[in-house]
Amino acid sequence: MWPPDPNPEPDPDPGPASRSPPRTAVSGLCALLPAPAFLCSLKGRLLLAESGLSFIIFVCYVASSASAFLTAPLLEFLLALFFLFADAMQLNDKWQGLCWPMMDFLRCVTAALIYFAISITAVAKYSDGASKAAGVFGFFATIVFAVDFYLIFNEVAKFLKQGSSADETTANKAEEENSDSDSD
Repeated sequence: MWPPDPNPEPDPDPGPASRSPPRTAVSGLCALLPAPAFLCSLKGRLLLAESGLSFIIFVCYVASSASAFLTAPLLEFLLALFFLFADAMQLNDKWQGLCWPMMDFLRCVTAALIYFAISITAVAKYSDGASKAAGVFGFFATIVFAVDFYLIFNEVAKFLKQGSSADETTANKAEEENSDSDSD
């Protein structure tokens, strides 16, 4: 995983007869690839779908007469790639100063709204096939981004509910301790 272990464990010496070549650390561009376990997770698949659909929509808008809309899919593609690698490299654990769930939530909400608006416009206003294809893929992207922000919202709500229930129990205990129970 990333970053490479600075002090790798030495392999026990199996003897000269069964010696194999030493293992080398993953280097080059392979070190930037996300782990297969993350790519198989739900969040990894959603981010892959978001980046793939955004790239397809970008290519469709480049080839269409609705080229005024190509900036939105390009930005969403780059943002989805950033969040894919940030989640895969666990940057949310390394950079604690940023509110990662809120940034991801806002990215998904705005992407869903933008894709929905430009897809309606592309399908209704433009008659060429590339614009229609970009609009249809845009509707699929709207659904994928909506599912992602729904899942993020549920995680954040669950986290906040756990935090508020813990705060309520400590507040109730403090209130019971501070109450005047011998007021007969």
